[in-house]
Amino acid sequence: MVLAIGAPEQHRSDIMTSIQLGTATRQHLSAALSPRFQHAVRLLQMSSVDFAATVTDLLGRNPFLEFNEDVDEERSLTDAAAGEPGEPGEPTAEAGDASFDAADEQRAESTLDFDSGRVSASNASSDGDGSVLDTLVAQSSLSDFLHGQLNVLPLPWRDLVLARTIVESLDDDGYLRTPLDELIGIAPIEPAPDPQEMAIALSRVQALEPAGIAARDVGECLMLQMPTITCPDDARLAKLIVGEHLQLLAAREVGKLARLLKMPPERVQAVCDRIRRFDPRPGWRFGSEQAAYVIPDVITRKLRGQWRVELNPAVVPRVRLSRGCADLFQRHRRRGDRELAAHLQEAQWTMRNLEQRFSTIVDVAAAIVRRQRHFLDFGAMAMKPLALRDIAEELSIHESTVSRVTNNKFLATPNGVIEMKRFFSRAMHSENGSACSPMAIRSLIGDIIAAEQPAAPLSDVEITQQLASQGLVVARRTVTKYRQMLRIDPADRRRLQA
Repeated sequence: MVLAIGAPEQHRSDIMTSIQLGTATRQHLSAALSPRFQHAVRLLQMSSVDFAATVTDLLGRNPFLEFNEDVDEERSLTDAAAGEPGEPGEPTAEAGDASFDAADEQRAESTLDFDSGRVSASNASSDGDGSVLDTLVAQSSLSDFLHGQLNVLPLPWRDLVLARTIVESLDDDGYLRTPLDELIGIAPIEPAPDPQEMAIALSRVQALEPAGIAARDVGECLMLQMPTITCPDDARLAKLIVGEHLQLLAAREVGKLARLLKMPPERVQAVCDRIRRFDPRPGWRFGSEQAAYVIPDVITRKLRGQWRVELNPAVVPRVRLSRGCADLFQRHRRRGDRELAAHLQEAQWTMRNLEQRFSTIVDVAAAIVRRQRHFLDFGAMAMKPLALRDIAEELSIHESTVSRVTNNKFLATPNGVIEMKRFFSRAMHSENGSACSPMAIRSLIGDIIAAEQPAAPLSDVEITQQLASQGLVVARRTVTKYRQMLRIDPADRRRLQA
């Protein structure tokens, strides 16, 4: 039986619970959740790098899996899943149709160029050494480190699930970018948690190591690291600087800070130096030493006036079921060959679930492209608000499945390689009632700053006023946050650089 992503509700609940729980908790659910479902969901939620490492490990220890030297990866996946030779599957979906389209013959010619290297879909693994993903070194995982700490806490089952939901939503920097109210719909428990429960779960995760984890912005990240300052007076001063004068700290305006705080400049300088020893990206210490080369899982191209999405062959592992070993085992199978039988079953499940993983990713990407085709045509200003629920309802799957599929999966577009999760955002309404996405507003802020006079750069307040004149009511602190996300200096520093 192949995992159905649009499975009945009782199966969805079991599947998502298995994702959230650690090893110790999953043992209590083993009677209700089949190993096949666990295996399928585990593969579905992995990033391409983790997925490649898993497949490489399976190739090394499972005698019924072998490296596939044939060019046609999709045929090997389909044949192995069916258990007998069949028609090749084509994991290509048109933006107007979520089903596979076998008529497109141009998939194999797609080639992507990167600044730091080249990934060619047509020549990947041509030397017989496997996919380009096989060359990446496996790294320690921030989520595994945090889950390990949660495992030893005496938490009730419900609290543990909510804490794990928070952990699985952190980005590579260790920040929680998803609003808590959106996580309420993702948490795989019934009844749904209330905002207070989610806030408590967030506090539990923020209490874990490394300090500063699960912060929602830089200020909160620094505040979470304040306990490392042992001097009470310095800690109080540091909290005041971070809480009320973060911009002056970033601009290194020690003199102005000293005047506002009525403190000696040397004292303020010493505390600022102590704050700068904090880690603003606590998640980077987990595998951040190695440069991260983003390999898109899906490629979108415009063919005959229609946007189409195609699975990137570079992320498809060159693996197949060893037909000779399987046939030999079946002919000479004995009653005591339980270990080999388990290996064969694992190999069959793996091949079926590989196909399901890729088809689900392509279907979700196609649904996103249908909703965001104006972004592909016109850029960030045309990005529309989009909720996980919209894609889940269109494809008849659960919101949590969409969240898992889009996390750490990337889509190559004419506007760059973008994580699929970035296509989702809450609507921000203008005065005339129209809705726009935060990405569109960020792009507009970038355009406004690009058009300013270098000798008279606009402050965040002035940018806020310009947005209001265009019917977009945005708070000044939101403008500041979006400017920082664009990595644009404040007005006073831009004036000095002019």
